[in-house]
Amino acid sequence: MTGSVAFFDVDETLISGKSMWSFWNHWVVTTTEGPVERDPVELLPDLSRLTRADANRAYYRLFAGVSADRLGEAGRSWYAEYRSRPDAAVITTLLELRRHQRRGDRVVLVSGSFSACLTPVAEDLGADLVLCTRQLTDPEGVLTGEVLRPVIGEGKAAAVAATLADWAVAPGDCFAYGDHSSDLPMLSAVGHPVVVGGDPVLVEHARRPGWRVLPAVAGPLDTPTGGGGERPAVSTL
Repeated sequence: MTGSVAFFDVDETLISGKSMWSFWNHWVVTTTEGPVERDPVELLPDLSRLTRADANRAYYRLFAGVSADRLGEAGRSWYAEYRSRPDAAVITTLLELRRHQRRGDRVVLVSGSFSACLTPVAEDLGADLVLCTRQLTDPEGVLTGEVLRPVIGEGKAAAVAATLADWAVAPGDCFAYGDHSSDLPMLSAVGHPVVVGGDPVLVEHARRPGWRVLPAVAGPLDTPTGGGGERPAVSTL
């Protein structure tokens, strides 16, 4: 294994969809828990009026009172369905992930999404670690609806910095991939940032020396790219 780490945002960077919203649509159709009698859209706040972090917290409040184990089961069910889509992955980034694995780099997924969604993705792709938003539970393992801290924006950069400190790896030797302006702190925290897609804020920063831009080309997750690995550890900061 090399001393380099590759950090990947997940939604619209590695997978083509938005995991939280895709999962929610699956949840309200398949679950017997929660407010399934109403249209999913009616249950979400007007996200355009909220900051990205506040919208993230509002989403997780929808699961207050649900067993964490039940949510984990639903996450695996969602992913089994999602990964069969012909456009499930961002192929250009998936190829990069496999390249890092062949080199012996550690692969870390970094997302404001939650472990119920991200653990099956990480296991499928052979990631070494997941850094994501941690939902809080009561002593019985029931979700309270609150989170420790959204892993968004500066939260992603903090999670990356803490991981590199734990592993004693120099940031300048590492890579990060992201598609949204909120990924800028994470991208700026490593020596080799890579922009995925055409976000204008990120593309402008990519004019700097050393920044790469990849097109966001969608395709199946079963694209023969090689790789794979063991079940990842799931960490939250």
